[in-house]
Amino acid sequence: MAPKRVGLYNPAFEHDSCGVAMVVDMHGRRSRDIVDKAITALLNLEHRGAAGAEPRSGDGAGILIQVPDAFLREVVDFELPAPGSYATGIAFLPQSSKDASAACAAVEKIAEAEGLHVLGWRNVPTDDSSLGALSRDAMPTFRQVFMAGASGMTLERRAYVIRKRAEHELGTKGPGQDGPGRETVYFPSLSGQTFVYKGMLTTPQLKAFYLDLQDDRLTSALGIVHSRFSTNTFPSWPLAHPFRRIAHNGEINTVTGNENWMRAREALVKTDIFGSEADVQKLFPICTPVLRTPPASMRSWSCCIWVAGAWPTRCS
Repeated sequence: MAPKRVGLYNPAFEHDSCGVAMVVDMHGRRSRDIVDKAITALLNLEHRGAAGAEPRSGDGAGILIQVPDAFLREVVDFELPAPGSYATGIAFLPQSSKDASAACAAVEKIAEAEGLHVLGWRNVPTDDSSLGALSRDAMPTFRQVFMAGASGMTLERRAYVIRKRAEHELGTKGPGQDGPGRETVYFPSLSGQTFVYKGMLTTPQLKAFYLDLQDDRLTSALGIVHSRFSTNTFPSWPLAHPFRRIAHNGEINTVTGNENWMRAREALVKTDIFGSEADVQKLFPICTPVLRTPPASMRSWSCCIWVAGAWPTRCS
């Protein structure tokens, strides 16, 4: 919830420092034990996170896991295709139910235009009783979307374009703009491989808030957790970690220069992976200006590199 630039404060020069941990089964075996150990690791990182003057409004906490396919098949009321043939993710939407519904409809249109179709939406079960007023006041509406129509990297690339278009075209408030970012359309993740639960929470609040994380049917072979200490950055729901491909600990003090160079290089981007030159333009700006922290910018760059096929990272 960043205020406007005032006095010596300028949101363009914010940086942050945090705590991160990972638990993984080296043989790729999904289990509840991995999820539980990751959450335990997160709880042990509470000293690396922070809260404001109101101790129940955290700077941020989250977990990245594999898409919990078996669990999702039991909790949705529509049929899902084979694992890896659908993309899913939680959408952070406007607080107003009317605006949230309009945003969902707009996302569906973008998905159709990009070659995927929305199978359905799921209301994400949450419990905000442990949250402080600041965190609750900024809390978005949560809806989980399911999209199909491709598989493998084709699915990942189309989901990437849909997410970029949704966040660019449907609007995202960021540091220095009016309000706490309530009119946001933001996807912590949208993939057929990985799934993120995160928010403006303390480390103990993550599992208490997202009821899915309390369900023993939710399993994964990996868990990446993050406890955020927003050193010089104001907390918000979208800026919690993990991001879609990274969870970052520390500060990148050259972030402004890095972003400027990335923007300059956009004119040189040439690829047939996303289609025509006009299709490539949908991805710009690669670094979303209003979600501006060093890890957020690095996240934007890393996602682009990965879906373009230049980064071999894969979670199966």
